[in-house]
Amino acid sequence: MAHVYDLLMEDAPYDNWIQFTKRMVQKYKPDTHHILDVGCGTGEITHRLSNEGFLMTGLDLSSDMLTVAQQKHPKSNIQWLQQDMTSLNGLRGYDCIVSYCDVVNYLVDDDDVLSAFQSIYEALNEGGLFLFDVHSIDHIHNDLSGGTFAEVRDELSYIWFCDPGVRENSVVHDLTFFIKEQEKYKRFDEIHEQRGYDLDTLESWLTTAGFHVQDVYADFSEAPSLEGDRWMFICKK
Repeated sequence: MAHVYDLLMEDAPYDNWIQFTKRMVQKYKPDTHHILDVGCGTGEITHRLSNEGFLMTGLDLSSDMLTVAQQKHPKSNIQWLQQDMTSLNGLRGYDCIVSYCDVVNYLVDDDDVLSAFQSIYEALNEGGLFLFDVHSIDHIHNDLSGGTFAEVRDELSYIWFCDPGVRENSVVHDLTFFIKEQEKYKRFDEIHEQRGYDLDTLESWLTTAGFHVQDVYADFSEAPSLEGDRWMFICKK
């Protein structure tokens, strides 16, 4: 999936994530220099924050994603690491850690979410920020679960089924891709599971990990309403 990820994410709100990060850093920790991007994928957000002047580290579980990320700008000073976010190894001294594009939703076990929050807490400097987003519960049930999405292009076609998962508030993404290679199309399939968590549960786990939840916004707007597709968390160590 790493090799087609950027095509699928052409309309992703990258500019919104960058501007959100800059606003929150300016508001809560203006002396931020070193940022860790957890679940960085192909590095779009990592590279863009690097271009804004931050010293960046990109971390992902997928070596294929990291290869694509590094190849985009081979001469950048970004550090790329392959690690599991539930047990960050040897990482300390970050002013801010971000984890965007519903990365936390890929943790479908309660203990894994708490372990990730604890691991991220330990990697931050005192007063450091943890910024992340998740699918809202309403978005999972009303927009994703039971849905079918498809697109046909010359170089890539796909069909994507979102089936309700066995776990509470979970959805299973069943994807079939057809990638053009010379004059033929090659098929490959992937299955991904995501799970949503209610606001009180996430805040409880964050507090247990040691964080102070500063604010929770919906869909990048700095407003108290949580009636949106994406919940944005601002947490401080």
